[in-house]
Amino acid sequence: MDAKAKKLLDDAGRQTYAEEAGIAVKDQPAALWKLLVLANLLSTRISATIAVAAARELFAAGGGTPRGMADLSWQARVDALGRAHYRRYDEGTATRLGRMAEIVLDVYGGDLRRLPDKAGRDRSRAAELLEQFPGIGPTGADIFCREAQAVWPWLRPYVDRLALRGADRVGLPGDPGKAGVPGKDVARFTAGLVRVARDKKLADAVARA
Repeated sequence: MDAKAKKLLDDAGRQTYAEEAGIAVKDQPAALWKLLVLANLLSTRISATIAVAAARELFAAGGGTPRGMADLSWQARVDALGRAHYRRYDEGTATRLGRMAEIVLDVYGGDLRRLPDKAGRDRSRAAELLEQFPGIGPTGADIFCREAQAVWPWLRPYVDRLALRGADRVGLPGDPGKAGVPGKDVARFTAGLVRVARDKKLADAVARA
């Protein structure tokens, strides 16, 4: 593996954003739902730290499954977001999360493992389907796919524009394969690229490797 890629993984890619939110990403209904919630929360103009904390609060309140989120009252969702200081967007986000849960239940039978088949395992089509969820636009679809590639190999390598910006900042190729990163580490690698895109001090440390 490229020395700089290893430095990136060690300093910025020890965890994906999902892992930071306490989500053990697996090809299972609850884990994929939690990832979709996190992608929704990370899509707004709010810090990743607050979005991760908000995800944790929602899951602790019972929103860790589509049915659980649908059964939470709107106020319970707002309160969970508030405990994480997810301000300004809390009311609209609470509404969108409820609607998103209903769509997963109605269209996917509560199981997002059906999405790959509906998308024909085509990344562009997968993004289109994800963008049908309220609160998930191109940014949210990128976040979901970037993290889901950990368990959906057909997405690999998924390197979105923000990750490419991070790669450029530290002088790494945008293609993880060219940096010698094995498939099992691609999701962590791209998460690391996003972190250095957002954090100049961190980027400078990796760039010096």
